[in-house]
Amino acid sequence: MTLYEKWIAAAYDKTGKIIKKRWDEYIPLEQAVYSNLLTDKTTHIEGTVSELGASFHMTPEYVIGFLDGINEALEEPLELKDLTADSPLKLDFSFERLYKKMVEYRAEHLCELPEWDEIFDEETRRRMYKEQRGSTTIRKDAKINRNDPCPCGSGKKYKKCCGERLIAAE
Repeated sequence: MTLYEKWIAAAYDKTGKIIKKRWDEYIPLEQAVYSNLLTDKTTHIEGTVSELGASFHMTPEYVIGFLDGINEALEEPLELKDLTADSPLKLDFSFERLYKKMVEYRAEHLCELPEWDEIFDEETRRRMYKEQRGSTTIRKDAKINRNDPCPCGSGKKYKKCCGERLIAAE
């Protein structure tokens, strides 16, 4: 079983639901890693999975969980399924992309770390949060009802103008 498979088996049950006990252990470790990265303003990490585990005070499976969370924010995403304890890693990321990924994943426990205050001011974080949340929102145009004025500007009711062509085509 690969490290990635071990991480998935430890973090999720067979139906795909999280295993709360495991996440309760993992989240404080994850927060500590991000706190250190933000405090040190580190955007580059190097080492093997085992070395990162030792420096992060995590098991290799938890390191894979961390990498799974940060992977899409990396300049060059990793093939997580291929990683072993001896796999060398070079992780480069930007804080802006990292913050937006945290917002996308709804990882409020990471978005609200006080260390972000030293990276971005409140207004910048608010703007990035709004941009990211808005980027995944699907907006539909208001539906035109039969008796509404036609949007083409003819002054006729929709059913007697452009709507009539649609009905005739059916």
